[in-house]
This record gives sequence, C-alpha cells and structure tokens, in this order.
Amino acid sequence: MKAVVFAYHDMGITGLQSLKCAGFEIDAIFSHVDDPGENCWFGSVSDWAAENDIPLFCPENVNTPDWRGKISAWRPQVIFSFYYRKILGREILAIPTEGAFNLHGSLLPFYRGRCPVNWVLVNGEKETGVTLHHMVEEPDAGDIVAQEAVSIAFEDTARILYKKLCRQAAHLLDRVLPEIKDGGARAIPQDWRAGSYFGGRTPQDGRIDWRWPALRIYNLIRAVTDPYPGAFTLTKSGEIVIIWWGIPEEGNLAGESGKIKIEKDAVFVSTGDGGRMRLLDIEVKGERLKKGAISSLFISKEGEVLP
Repeated sequence: MKAVVFAYHDMGITGLQSLKCAGFEIDAIFSHVDDPGENCWFGSVSDWAAENDIPLFCPENVNTPDWRGKISAWRPQVIFSFYYRKILGREILAIPTEGAFNLHGSLLPFYRGRCPVNWVLVNGEKETGVTLHHMVEEPDAGDIVAQEAVSIAFEDTARILYKKLCRQAAHLLDRVLPEIKDGGARAIPQDWRAGSYFGGRTPQDGRIDWRWPALRIYNLIRAVTDPYPGAFTLTKSGEIVIIWWGIPEEGNLAGESGKIKIEKDAVFVSTGDGGRMRLLDIEVKGERLKKGAISSLFISKEGEVLP
C-alpha cells in the first residue's frame, strides 16, 4: 500500500518503522527543520529517511497548491501523520484513496490538542495512552481506529511517559496496520465535545505558585523537568530558581506558603495545603545544585517567603 507520511520526533520514527515492517511503500516523508532554539533531545526523522533512501521534504507550509499537486502525483492510498506539528488542510486530507490517519498521544476524546504528555502529568492523571484516528479538519476529532492505554506511575516524568507511549504506539501500529492494509480497519466515531482540549504550553506556564497543594506542585515539576524548560520560582530579589526535581513530604511548616525551612542538609518550602516540598535538584544562574549545595545556597534565606 502506497503512503505519504508526515512525521517528527521519536513518535515519528516509531510510526515510520512500523510502516516499514508492515510492508507499506513510503513514497515521501514530510518533516520539520529542527529549531536551533529548541532542545532537540529526540531522534531525527531526517536521518531515518536518509538511511532508508526515502525522499524527505521540510516545507514551511505544505498546504500550498504546489505541494498539494506533488502529493497528488505520488497517488498515495493512505496518509499518516506521526507527531507532525502543523495542520493538514482539507485538500491534502482528500488526496489518499483509503484515508488519512493521525497518531495522537492521549486516549481521545480526552486531551485533544497540544502537549498531551505534559498536560496529563500537570493534571495528575493515572492513565493516558495513544490513539490512531482518521484525520478531519477539526484537530484530533476524527473517528477512532485503535487505542492503547498506558499507566502513569507516580515517579514518571514527561520524558519517561513519552518513551512508554512510543513503545505502546509500536504495539498499536503492529496490530492495526495490517487491518488498514487489507481495508478491514473499523472506526468508531468520537464525541470530542464530551472530552477535553488543551493548548500549547510556554515556559511561563512552569512558574510555581506556592499556594498550591504540594502534590500539584510536584505534578508540575515532573511534567516539565528535563528535557523541557523546567518549573521555576523566584526569590525575593527576583532571581530565577529552576526546580528540576523535588518531592512532596509530610511535615507541616508553620507560616505562609512559600516559606523556606532548612533541616540539616535538606531544604523545604511550605505549600498551600500545609505540606512541603523538598528541593532535590535546582538550577541558579546556569549552575545545577543538589543536596548540600542547595542548603548552602538557601542558608541565608531561611525563613524567607518565595513570592
């Protein structure tokens, strides 16, 4: 079966490898030029295309008449999108004879939109998953072809969870691609209005509000820690402190939320529910600090309240 694929990131490589193993004929791959300002910690779709001798294109806008004409000329039976970052227009979606499919990193209709891996952690979910669905003009709203659930462990970060989703996506695709190839894949309409939608995140969304409960703060930290920009707080002097890791611990800290307390070599900050967060890995002025180095930094700030 002939395919044109839109792919990026590790999930893009997962999808491409699954298509190759299932015997799909990939005529072309569309991807993105890596942003020099982004931490590109993931695998390269461009490298995968070169290794497999498949033409790769990275247009700024694929929804132009010229690119639509080129895609039509390949006569794809199917189009797949695996973490491609731009919306495909209706004219492109109408080109393949057997449909256009997208792989999304949540259990649709929940967490439609951007950054689902980060959002499920921010919101403290216990389960998420991957969904293969038909593409329509509305983002992540097409009929569901297949889903696989993934459990979220308490210690999972976004990177750990993303790797879990990639593995589960490979299982899903191995199961359903032969059905698509044979024309026997069934689809179930999704009531996306009964689900949820979340937009993109910015570094500013990582600011900690110490009035929150300790668990909510922990969920934010693990949702945006390495390789993402990190959760952060400010000192009274306005200095940025990135908190790469911290854990909620029992123990009531008297005083208002955000108050700093040091016990031996441990640094704690009080939270809005009467709990506290223990700081384990932070960054100040480009320097990473752990254990005793954190207490050395905060020893003169004990009793201060972080804004």
